[in-house]
Amino acid sequence: MPLNPSHHPIILFDGVCNQWVQFVIKRDLRALFRFASLQSDTAGTLLSQHNYEHPPLQSVILLMNGNLYTEFTAILHIVRRLRGPIQLMACFRVVPVFIRNPLYRFIARNRYKCFGKQTSCMLPTPETKMRFLD
Repeated sequence: MPLNPSHHPIILFDGVCNQWVQFVIKRDLRALFRFASLQSDTAGTLLSQHNYEHPPLQSVILLMNGNLYTEFTAILHIVRRLRGPIQLMACFRVVPVFIRNPLYRFIARNRYKCFGKQTSCMLPTPETKMRFLD
């Protein structure tokens, strides 16, 4: 049976302890988003359903309402649904994709230099853990 992200948008992310995912969880007060690692079987199945093979591992992919969004476009769709000032970032929609995505890739490549590297991961609550797909 195919996985269907129609009820909850699914964020596919790189790695195990991802700061972006932790950032989203803290601001997603309605528990709207679900999460799966790009390296997981779930992500492989979902990406195959969308005919999207071999995404770069330094990537964020959003599956929402039957659509697949990548890189900065995915980020913009995500922040519009979060609480707080981060929603203002959605104004970057006016920046053309050919400018947004190279900026996203630059930040993704240099994220540890820009934001630091965490030495530990959050310990998810049972409710948060249920939001992660195997």
